[in-house]
Amino acid sequence: MTHGTMSPTGLGLPSDMINFPDSASLLDDIARCLAEGRGFAIATLNLDHIVKMRRNADFLRAYRAHSHVVADGNPVVWLARLAGRPEVSLVPGSELITPVADLAARMGTPLAFLGSTETVLQAAAAQLKADHPGLVVAACLAPPYGFDPESPAADALLDQVAASGARICLLALGAPKQEVLAARGLARHPQLGFLSIGAGLDFIAGHQTRAPVWVRRIAMEWLWRMLSNPRRLARRYLDCALVLPSLTGQALASRSARKQGTAE
Repeated sequence: MTHGTMSPTGLGLPSDMINFPDSASLLDDIARCLAEGRGFAIATLNLDHIVKMRRNADFLRAYRAHSHVVADGNPVVWLARLAGRPEVSLVPGSELITPVADLAARMGTPLAFLGSTETVLQAAAAQLKADHPGLVVAACLAPPYGFDPESPAADALLDQVAASGARICLLALGAPKQEVLAARGLARHPQLGFLSIGAGLDFIAGHQTRAPVWVRRIAMEWLWRMLSNPRRLARRYLDCALVLPSLTGQALASRSARKQGTAE
């Protein structure tokens, strides 16, 4: 993973954190990791994560411990392209579940689910096993309310995942808990793979409804989500909007530096 010029927050250029530009390259590398017995941790970068990393050094440290980072959110894709990285494309975490489940079924790789609620996990497991014949879900673990990803209880859950025989663990805890736990899990069990997917299992289980495809195609899923839960999400999206000007400036400066470097 490369890092650009550091900002006063210590974050640097966020697009430089993206080391897998599309889903095809990501899935190919996951298959290699599984075949070679190597673990991994996959983070899906969006504006909300960038805002949180600017305020939370632990979250930033956890992100930097991830082996794979993709762009989850059209603004992150646009910023990356503005910075001179036209190869970066949109890779939403929730849309990785199906191809990862398909890959796991084909390779005989058991999955584990950690997060959300027991009801959601069981429903998602049943749906994914029906959609991907041969898929094994070795563990469904729903932490209690107030779960601390840096606690002894978190280590115990990670040990349960490892003992279950799972090779890939899907984390549905929301940011920053899931990314902090993924970094901790990879350090503790370097043979395991971790993928943070937020509400992805809720969508599969039918407990939450994702924006229609046409809304996603016009890059308005954020508005759909905010209107569905304005009390919880309005402030989050305001913070994301407020950070865009400085990120745009960083991206333009990076693009200019790349052009000058090429010219020399």
